[in-house]
Amino acid sequence: MRIVLLGAPGSGKGTQAKKLMADKNIPQVSTGDMLREAVAEGTRFGLKAKSIMEAGNLVPDEVVLGIISERLDQPDAQDGFILDGFPRTTQQALDLEELLDQMGTPLNSAVLMDVDFDILMKRLTGRRTCSLTGKLLNVYFSSQEELDECTDAGGELIQREDDNEETIGNRLDVYRENTEPLIEFYRKRDKLVTINAEGSIDEVYERLVEAL
Repeated sequence: MRIVLLGAPGSGKGTQAKKLMADKNIPQVSTGDMLREAVAEGTRFGLKAKSIMEAGNLVPDEVVLGIISERLDQPDAQDGFILDGFPRTTQQALDLEELLDQMGTPLNSAVLMDVDFDILMKRLTGRRTCSLTGKLLNVYFSSQEELDECTDAGGELIQREDDNEETIGNRLDVYRENTEPLIEFYRKRDKLVTINAEGSIDEVYERLVEAL
């Protein structure tokens, strides 16, 4: 199973990837994690990325692709992988397609986690962390009981600074502009699988497994 996960911030990509990873015993390949690992291990592309990051610059696509190829060469990725956070643009999707064809491991599908934008806004702006337990809650979706459990015990419901409407609105705009064209890209290649990503984590996961 070789898949790319697509979806806006808050669509549940990370959560579902972790469940899939545990169930199917294949790695979730997240660009951010890979970059950090490659830098820490001092791989060929990791060293390149390190000097670019230290200069405060964005890591170019060819270095990211090099790091992806190094990662997918590892034994745990031989039976499949879940790519999360890459590609983000059509050019990256074309480069990735070329790389995977060269490696003889083309994608099976690109899975779109489809959520209404109003719900995404509530998922992201409503996120709170209980200061006592560290439990993740949501003022729109968690039960009143769960919210009270934290505050009644003397805890506070803390909102992350970047979980405000303006920042999230910007993140969703960037997604629309850069990443939404990928939906058409994979649809044309007959690789697009769309999942209704609204509902509980388990409901969404069930739909995901069924679709794959």
